[in-house]
Amino acid sequence: MTTSRLSDIRIHVRFKLSALWAALMFCYVYGDYFGLYVPGKLKGMLDGEGPVGPVSEASLVMTALLLAMPGLMVFLSLALSPRLCRWANIVLGLFYAAVMLLTMPGAWWFYITLGVIEVALSLLIVVCAWRWPRD
Repeated sequence: MTTSRLSDIRIHVRFKLSALWAALMFCYVYGDYFGLYVPGKLKGMLDGEGPVGPVSEASLVMTALLLAMPGLMVFLSLALSPRLCRWANIVLGLFYAAVMLLTMPGAWWFYITLGVIEVALSLLIVVCAWRWPRD
């Protein structure tokens, strides 16, 4: 039997970064969705308890901004200038890895599992951006 090499294309770093942010977003969505199954979680939400204290308009705006940025990075990784894109991915990748590491202690195992994947994806974003090829 003859084996031949499979054909492949080189994927630009921008597409890799965009795909990594999309994968990260899926993990965030699943983690938040599965979190609704934790006993008492929905009751707490209905009673006005948020992730960092009582729910207010300000806390919801801050949470919305925190969660919107990775989704925006799916697009911005394709649209920003190379230098700005590289640094945005490095800074935000490190930031979101830190956020996950701070929220994982004491969490249920499903959240820790997704959190480890999210930290790995965030750090992979940083590595990809850091190693951005030069002309």
